[in-house]
Amino acid sequence: MNSIFKPKFFSLLKTGISKKQITADIFAGIVVGIVAIPLAIAFAVASGVSPEKGLITAVIAGFLISLLGGSRVQIGGPTGAFIIILYGIVEKYGMDGLVISSVMAGIILILFGLLKLGSLLKYFPHSLVVGFTSGIAVVIFSTQVKDALGLEIDKVPSGFIDKWQLFYQHLNHINYNALSVTLVTIFIILLFTKLKTKIPGSFVAIIAITIFVQIADLPVTTIESFFGNIPAHFNFTIPHFEIDKFSLYIAPAITIAILGGIESLLSAVVSDGMISGNHRSNTELIAQGIANIVVPFFGGIPATGAIARTATNVKNGGRTPIAGMIHATTLLLIMLFFGQWAKLIPMSVLAGVLIIVAYNMSEWRSFKSILHSSSFDIIILLSTFLLTIFVDLTIAIEVGVVLSALLFMRRMSNLGANLADDIDSDLLEDYSDLPKGLSIYEISGPLFFASAKQYAKVIKDLGFTSKVLIVRMRHVPFVDATGIHNFLEVLESLKETSDVSIVLSGVRPQVLTELEKNGIINTINKDNIFDTFKAALNHATKLYETKTS
Repeated sequence: MNSIFKPKFFSLLKTGISKKQITADIFAGIVVGIVAIPLAIAFAVASGVSPEKGLITAVIAGFLISLLGGSRVQIGGPTGAFIIILYGIVEKYGMDGLVISSVMAGIILILFGLLKLGSLLKYFPHSLVVGFTSGIAVVIFSTQVKDALGLEIDKVPSGFIDKWQLFYQHLNHINYNALSVTLVTIFIILLFTKLKTKIPGSFVAIIAITIFVQIADLPVTTIESFFGNIPAHFNFTIPHFEIDKFSLYIAPAITIAILGGIESLLSAVVSDGMISGNHRSNTELIAQGIANIVVPFFGGIPATGAIARTATNVKNGGRTPIAGMIHATTLLLIMLFFGQWAKLIPMSVLAGVLIIVAYNMSEWRSFKSILHSSSFDIIILLSTFLLTIFVDLTIAIEVGVVLSALLFMRRMSNLGANLADDIDSDLLEDYSDLPKGLSIYEISGPLFFASAKQYAKVIKDLGFTSKVLIVRMRHVPFVDATGIHNFLEVLESLKETSDVSIVLSGVRPQVLTELEKNGIINTINKDNIFDTFKAALNHATKLYETKTS
């Protein structure tokens, strides 16, 4: 157990944390806490629960994930990815059903960690992740149309098409005050993003517009008129549970666990790249599980690692879990002493915040890029995307995973025996005479979702210790969207943080086409790509001599 569950915070305490870093972490934590206020409230409201549940989640889960997690900088809390699944659970099973599903999801996450499945969850195909993330973004946007337009609709259907049909029928009843508030909110957030200030635009928008709406007495729906007062306290509750209905919660619990696991590990991987660190994936899953077991009993909702808030933490100097715990403490103080004013926030402001969240989640650039990839990636992307929107997120993930496996097996079988013959006919080269700063790494097999992460890690490690690195790709029959994504990410990271030159050798025509379509050729430079290893080695030797002379 000790070898699996090793929280970063306690490891860092043993090695010591400087006073300067603690100060930086405190500042970063306060900033992230302020950023998290509108998001925590908005995610709760969009999930079909009262606003304080989002704040409770950010406080308790945020603190536990930082205290017990496997990442130095991960910020935990409610996220947009959960909105559609939580809304469906609340609508179908009520709050008791949500609590039970959340606790079960927490147990599943702990089991994932104990079984050392953390590394496996990171290998979901990039096209699958983009597919359901983009689908979630579309659904989130559709859930905010009612409040954005100020429509007086008592019950919005859960079905995507039914929802939009109802909106269309009510277009003559738009509240233009609410619409104006939504548009101004979006404008303020975009403006502050463009200014690249540390002050979060969503926070400024909520404060400024709420004050204006109260002074001008605009006729718009607020949190108070919709939910009533926001409690400034925590209640410990035990849900009503009927053993014969246990099976009803298995599917939503698995969905929450898989979605939370994937998002938290993706966030941890992204932050690793930002701080040149390495997170402990199984520890992170166990911490996420503990948080999701505890927080529902205090009125919270499922939580996971939040990519945007984690990135904000890093950009503001956070480098240890102290920042995440300060973020949770900041939210707690705001909830206790200023929570009573949150009830005045207009629902249309929250709609504006969530529309921006949906846009950022959409990953439209990645979506567009995958549409120019192989037919296999396109099938996975569109299947997952459309199922998420029109059917159900649980089914989308299940179908996406099975489809990824089936399409990969077919793809491998189509390679035939030619690849094996090519490999068998090659002679082994001796690289022992090469100078120390000139390295060679050979990728033997497809650069796809199951292997891309490992290949990328080795290339990154070699890149940091080399002046010139030759990557041999003669045995790479194809690349998929995940391989492209990870390869490009490593190349850009090396370009920013090291002086290594990357040279490619033996790239097959179909692989070269994929590299060209996705901009990797521009990152490496066409002059550093060769058909034969001999030509690549001669070029690499000249580059090395230039760098060392």
